[in-house]
Amino acid sequence: MIQFVAQLLWRIICWIELTLFTLFLYLLSYLPGSVTKSFYFPLFRIWCRSFVRALGVDLRVHQKNTRPLPQHYILVANHPSAFEDIGIPAVFPVHSLAKIEVRDWWLVGRISTASGSLYVHRESRESRNAAAGEIESKLREGINIALYPEGGCKGRRIFDSFRYGAFDISLRTGIPILPVFLHYESQDDFEWRAPQTLLHKIWHMMTTGNNRANYYIYDAIDPVGFSDKAAYAEFVHNKYLQWQARYLD
Repeated sequence: MIQFVAQLLWRIICWIELTLFTLFLYLLSYLPGSVTKSFYFPLFRIWCRSFVRALGVDLRVHQKNTRPLPQHYILVANHPSAFEDIGIPAVFPVHSLAKIEVRDWWLVGRISTASGSLYVHRESRESRNAAAGEIESKLREGINIALYPEGGCKGRRIFDSFRYGAFDISLRTGIPILPVFLHYESQDDFEWRAPQTLLHKIWHMMTTGNNRANYYIYDAIDPVGFSDKAAYAEFVHNKYLQWQARYLD
């Protein structure tokens, strides 16, 4: 009983902290970007960690890499859940590519935009091409980018193929791909399935019987040696199928 009360009090404190922090960042988002450029993104990453605590998710980072990680990279990951939107920037200093709908989410959308997130309309070729150009521009400025080559939340298992965008950009810029494999032990609670809303998933994550989220980091993959984006994407996709067999099958 004492332990339950202590956990409940801790969860309440975490949600109070997140609420106040969210309001603070929301107000800051109305300042000009020239003013907030130097400090908003670090605050956003702290906010993401505050969000993780409020949800009560036990986020574990597993460093499977055998070589030091590069300072500059394109992070790719599988995308089974909405949790990645805060989980990835909570761990990595990356600006994420998100679906265009995120920009209109109440409070969160404005904070995400002010932090430097990029957006794409996944079903629009024109939007995807524009996003690719923006990603390449940000990378050349020294900014790390995170994206999901499955092309959206495709479920708990790796989708049939990866889209080529990240690999094409890696080939053109020479910036390596950093693969991160995501595994939520309570897959039913974390997986985002239609027609579930974000509020549904927040509730599922908070009430899950297993709150462990495992983020496995592997060695960065250098684009040198790949002749084209299709071969590059297939190579990385096969890696994810191997990790899926190791951790999920």
